[in-house]
Amino acid sequence: MIKFLDLQKTNTKYASELKQAVCDVIDKGWFLLGEQVQMFEQNYSTYIGAKHTVACANGLDALRLILRAYIEMGVMDEGDEIIVPANTFIASILAITDNRLKPVFIEPDISTYQIDDDLIEKAITPRTKAVMIVHLYGQCAYTYKIGNICQKYNLKLIEDNAQAHGCMFDGKKTGSLGDAAGHSFYPGKNLGALGDAGAVTTNCEKLAKTIRSLANYGFSEKYVSDYKGLNSRIDEIQAAILNVKLKYLDEDTEKRKSIAKYYLENITNDKIILPKINDWNAHVFHLFPVLCGERDCLQKYLGENKIQTLIHYPIPPHKQQCYSVFNQIHLPVTERIHQQELSLPISPVMSIEECEYITSTINNF
Repeated sequence: MIKFLDLQKTNTKYASELKQAVCDVIDKGWFLLGEQVQMFEQNYSTYIGAKHTVACANGLDALRLILRAYIEMGVMDEGDEIIVPANTFIASILAITDNRLKPVFIEPDISTYQIDDDLIEKAITPRTKAVMIVHLYGQCAYTYKIGNICQKYNLKLIEDNAQAHGCMFDGKKTGSLGDAAGHSFYPGKNLGALGDAGAVTTNCEKLAKTIRSLANYGFSEKYVSDYKGLNSRIDEIQAAILNVKLKYLDEDTEKRKSIAKYYLENITNDKIILPKINDWNAHVFHLFPVLCGERDCLQKYLGENKIQTLIHYPIPPHKQQCYSVFNQIHLPVTERIHQQELSLPISPVMSIEECEYITSTINNF
């Protein structure tokens, strides 16, 4: 079986360094808010090109904390609207509704799967306070048009960078393009911890300070709470692991790109719609999604041929039971993607022989 993502094999590449990093943390006996977290925040800020990184428990919390901080700062109020792509993972929407804000769903461009910037401006109302872009599948969603719209209407630009570590736009990395960005280091991400972990990046010192307090019980100092905060902290072991793996992220991204290029050049089955790549620097191929009108049959066929695939995602947020208030909305582009999308295996440890087998099998479908 060709696994969709072989995490054991992926982490074996760094096994000796990871084990040493964990042992160092154990030997020092400091497990939260210590030097490994500080080092990771500094390293990641340098890598992303942002002034501040605030590490937290996971990617959902990163987005929740950004919005909560803006509310505490008086930038937003409960009931305000956040423009967001309709075809995102549900965490983007949960972060909005958890803060009693309202998501405004925007259809994606069918060729890139990213938010359609031609549809954003007409969705703006007096209650709109931010645009949340999602660099879905590892491809940059930012455009100069989006940046100009945010500037014109004085909207915050928030990036969901959970799937796009290392992705570029015009010489800058995603995560440094807007006012703030949420990052996930879930084990399956391009930069993955060995458990849950996340971070916020921003150039705004006040925002970073507010988020740091909110993530640690609302403390301004120990046992002194300025806010009704939460406990959302990355631990020293996960930070140490990320410090090791960050060194290899760009190298691993190049391997992902080589696999994507092979798929694009060699998958010729006309039942398969391949992703459109406008700029190879603006994609890190966290996933390699294809569309197929016979998606379920294709997935079953590939499984029978020992190729594991996943669907990202079978149900769009506006059709989820927990968001029944939105269930009557019809978003045909989003719904088509969710009905037809299938993600092929892609990882830094795949062999050319595996790529050849996957490609030939798909072409025979």
